Amino acid sequence: MIKTPRTVTVSRYIQPLREGGSLPALAEADDDFKYVLKFRGAGHGTKALVSELLGGAISRFLGLPVPELVFATLDEAFGRTEADEEIQDLLQFSQGLNLGLHYLQGALTFDAAINECDPLLASKIVWLDAFITNVDRTFRNTNLLIWHKELWLIDHGAAFYFHHAWGDWEKASLTPFQLIKDHVLLPHASKLTEVHEEFTKKLNPEVLRAIVDLIPDDWLVWEGNDQSTEDIKMVYWNFLCNRLKHADIFLKQAQDAR
Repeated sequence: MIKTPRTVTVSRYIQPLREGGSLPALAEADDDFKYVLKFRGAGHGTKALVSELLGGAISRFLGLPVPELVFATLDEAFGRTEADEEIQDLLQFSQGLNLGLHYLQGALTFDAAINECDPLLASKIVWLDAFITNVDRTFRNTNLLIWHKELWLIDHGAAFYFHHAWGDWEKASLTPFQLIKDHVLLPHASKLTEVHEEFTKKLNPEVLRAIVDLIPDDWLVWEGNDQSTEDIKMVYWNFLCNRLKHADIFLKQAQDAR
């Protein structure tokens, strides 16, 4: 079952997290939990939020460890007292609905040199990232955390990169995704065939449609694109369905890269 993320209101900006180029932040919401906020006013705008939402929702449906995703509202007055002008501008341009990930306090960055990963879990993560064309899970930037001795996935904002050009979605959906060769967990992913059989049975057009329908309509109002929000959602859905239908293409690429 696909659940719509909860909606919270951001009550306190705590600090920027300058590791990422999009300047996410640690913030507290009106439910008294802390979240890593991804802002609609950042570099890639709402397309990065769409990637984060779709990637996180697909991951959670497949049983992968991803922090809870929430819609996070910034009201009009939020950020006016922020001293840093760059951050103040970001907050002002991010009024409305943003995206938050539950903050894993005390988590450590996964280090491939010292941290191990179970081959089955590694294979699941590699398959997922090949499916959603996530370019950002490399040795340089793993986007994996160790929390309570368990591996957690974060940051899917660089997935679905076809939407930055918004050209031929069908051609993009059939890419073997050659960048999987740089995946930090590929050396451990020895059970890709097993995972492929499991995930292609779990995912189907109905599930993917329910996940795509999670995208807020106002995240799909893009400058220079006059398509309706429903038409844009159909492109994402068709992309995912076609990629799933031809999943053997990116499976083979990953296996060959190993």
